[in-house]
Amino acid sequence: MVGESVKLGGRTERSKAAVLAETYRQLSQSGLANVSIDEISRVSGVSKTTIYRHWPSRSALLIDACSRLGATIPVPDTGTLSGDLHSLLSVLAEQLRTASWSAAIPSIADAAERDPDVSAMQTGWQKAVMAPFRSVLQRAKERGEPVSDRDSSHLIAMTVGALFYRRWFSREPLDAPFVDIIVEQAIGGSHRSF
Repeated sequence: MVGESVKLGGRTERSKAAVLAETYRQLSQSGLANVSIDEISRVSGVSKTTIYRHWPSRSALLIDACSRLGATIPVPDTGTLSGDLHSLLSVLAEQLRTASWSAAIPSIADAAERDPDVSAMQTGWQKAVMAPFRSVLQRAKERGEPVSDRDSSHLIAMTVGALFYRRWFSREPLDAPFVDIIVEQAIGGSHRSF
């Protein structure tokens, strides 16, 4: 009996993983609105009834898949706020350039405007992605660098927002010189009140 449970759990987990992988692929290639349960079933080899057994609706599956989108950034400790921000922004810029999850974000933001469940998921994702930034700003305060509580949210918006603007609006390069400029302007102005 125990062996059967382990075996069943393994198959169930493999099926779920296949469904989530295909959902993630479709999200990254076509956006939230174009994800198809029929296509997920066909490509993953998992029947629609099995999919709906694990996720009671298309929305539930999409929210689960979206909540697993990558963007984990390790918290650096270079000894300075400037160095830490540079490290974080460089990693995020690289992910925005190359990671498949970045293509799905505009469609998630769009859906979050109308769907409270997607909005809650997006809020959780955003908090997780910004957590390393908050950590380095808190550490900078503890070291005595001039960063106030009010400045923290502004610094995050200025620095990360600049990358997001280039990724999804201007489509200009997200390169090292741009990261240098962001950090220089953000740190140079971090002691001013906004």
